[in-house]
Amino acid sequence: SIQPVYGAQHPPLDPRLTKSFIKERSKGNVLLMKNKKASSFHEFARNTSDAWDIGDDEDEEFSSFQTLNSKVAKATAAQVLENHSKLRVKPERAQPALSDMPTNCKIIKSSSEAQLARAPEDACVRSALHKQQSLPLRPIIPLVARISDQNASGAPPMTVREKTRLEKFRQLLSSHNTDLDELRKCSWPGVPREVRPVTWRLLSGYLPANKERRKLTLQRKREEYFGFIEQYYDSRNEEHHQDTYRQIHLHILGSSVPASLFQLLSLREIFERILFIWAIRHPASGYVQGINDLVTPFFVVFLSEYVEEDVENFDVTNLSQDVLRSIEADSFWCMSKLLDGIQDNYTFAQPGIQKKVKALEELVSRIDEQVHNHFRKYEVEYLQFAFRWMNNLLMRELPLRCTIRLWDTYQSEPEGFSHFHLYVCAAFLIKWRKEILDEEDFQGLLMLLQNLPTIHWGNEEIGLLLAEAYRLKYMFAEGPGLGLP
Repeated sequence: SIQPVYGAQHPPLDPRLTKSFIKERSKGNVLLMKNKKASSFHEFARNTSDAWDIGDDEDEEFSSFQTLNSKVAKATAAQVLENHSKLRVKPERAQPALSDMPTNCKIIKSSSEAQLARAPEDACVRSALHKQQSLPLRPIIPLVARISDQNASGAPPMTVREKTRLEKFRQLLSSHNTDLDELRKCSWPGVPREVRPVTWRLLSGYLPANKERRKLTLQRKREEYFGFIEQYYDSRNEEHHQDTYRQIHLHILGSSVPASLFQLLSLREIFERILFIWAIRHPASGYVQGINDLVTPFFVVFLSEYVEEDVENFDVTNLSQDVLRSIEADSFWCMSKLLDGIQDNYTFAQPGIQKKVKALEELVSRIDEQVHNHFRKYEVEYLQFAFRWMNNLLMRELPLRCTIRLWDTYQSEPEGFSHFHLYVCAAFLIKWRKEILDEEDFQGLLMLLQNLPTIHWGNEEIGLLLAEAYRLKYMFAEGPGLGLP
């Protein structure tokens, strides 16, 4: 039977997803329970008791997001689509040329190996893939596979265009006052790995645009974070905080993967500290499962600032304590800034997620009525699959390398994590329209939507997804019923 990923955070599953249902289905005698509807928002709300502390006393003065130049975004989207169309008209070959192969990719034969084309071939990854294929609900994609696009070793030489873009970023970042509007425009199509850490700090509002103030700001904020550690972290063993800390500890252990980087006890402790301090500083909300996933992209990006080799094979114990402390503090503050922008996703009854799921349903009904009616025919509720998409920002549906690329755009797009994410989810859903329409029963649809095959995805697929999302935003943003700006 299909088990929920987040326990009480997921709504109760439809009663048809039971052993008896599967047994009857195998006999061809499935009787749909017409009087049983999928869980409602009210049922979901009763299982949710989280609230959000909006009284964060940050005193930094950061520039607010300005509307992204629509011409730049449209031009970027058009260029991605044009490049993709050119690739599609190339003559088919029996095997791809080595020059067309992505980094760390091998020519492979079996279908199971094909899903790990971007991952190192080791027994741990193969085991993780086997488990993923056998489980009814998709787990987190192995980090060994997800980090592979972040590797510096073995990377192909940069093209002239890539060198030009990197130089443009360096000029912006080295100026006395970085033009944040221009930085966002440059970041929309992706940020070069070499400058991503400082770019993310600026785009998240953690660092000021003034270059002379950055060093002092980093020093002050890092000291402030470790002041919280000294003041609060010992309280994790007190009775009123034990449940919170136990939840965090178990969730980090439960999401650990067979990669040496994340098997280190010291790194699990870093993640526990970040999440516990965040929960202490937001007592009205506390810790909610799903927030733990949002630390990882920041940690990996800031770690890459000090690592030139394969990230997943790097022994972080070789780094100094000062460096690890800096990465930890920066990850905490940038994650906090992200959560500040989607705070209604985690208040009591999570109204932000409810609103976004309803908006997604309305949007899909207008974009692709056939897919929408297909869900209705088989009584599939959007909440049953889209809750996780909104709660985790698609992190459990995409490889980490794709999440990092996606966040380049989210941080450069106005209200990227809250508003633009809706259109990305719509584009992501329609991407699988053929597979969706091929499924003709409730269980098959849910299994598909919870196990979408993206482990092989890279920058090209994310570029196409973002281009389509921008097109949808441009066409449907003003439509009735979306309830969004």
